Amino acid sequence: MSEPVQPIVPDRTPVLSLRAISKRFGAISALTDIDLDVHAGEVVALVGDNGAGKSTLVKILAGVHAPSSGTITFNGEPVIFANPSAALDHGIATVFQDLALCENLDVVANIYLGRELNPLQLDEVAMEKRSWQLLNELSARIPSVRELVASLSGGQRQTVAIARSLLLDPKVILLDEPTAALGVAQTAEVLDMIERVRAKGLGVVMISHNMEDVRAVADRIVVLRLGRNNGVFSPDATNAELVGAITGATSNSVSRRVERRAAAHTPS
Repeated sequence: MSEPVQPIVPDRTPVLSLRAISKRFGAISALTDIDLDVHAGEVVALVGDNGAGKSTLVKILAGVHAPSSGTITFNGEPVIFANPSAALDHGIATVFQDLALCENLDVVANIYLGRELNPLQLDEVAMEKRSWQLLNELSARIPSVRELVASLSGGQRQTVAIARSLLLDPKVILLDEPTAALGVAQTAEVLDMIERVRAKGLGVVMISHNMEDVRAVADRIVVLRLGRNNGVFSPDATNAELVGAITGATSNSVSRRVERRAAAHTPS
């Protein structure tokens, strides 16, 4: 009798792993002993109050800051990101909240800014073709890659920034408040794009203060509080659990406040 066929178990080794990451700015401790794992094909939401250390952690991953201590491994190998180019070369792309787009340039020029094909005599045809391909992979609603960024909506600009981050085939994308200041329809488009990026097998780290957006796309929710890990939750965690971890309040006091707010908005 032949041996039964064993199911293939997907590799759950993190593509990106942080252990005991700390960061000090003089006498100020911004991060202390942070652990974080990011797997291929998952969205990790990084949440916390202002000053929790979220942006500092993302800047360390993006190569903007060097950690004061701790280790970072990428695909199982220890890495040091001396600068943003080094992080990008390893396969970590970052879309900061300001997007860093040039409004006076068109979509193609923004996607290829600093990475132009044959800079001495630009290969406009190849750049335009690849730009369309990236935008189509995201199901982007942009009428033309020759449209000036100045004429695009907030959601469309976020699309261009995400497309640019995909240009060099990264393994992990860091998104800093990708839906901030967007309307309902534009937010839905951006969340859909995040799901498409995950479906491509990339790991996504998403900073957000909007818990509805977090629940919509996150596979795990990592809470930072005062520069430290303060819990890992599923998207099904209650508001009381998440708010309690973010603020440090007890679950009972949070539950009472949630109940009072709900009662205040219930028609009599």
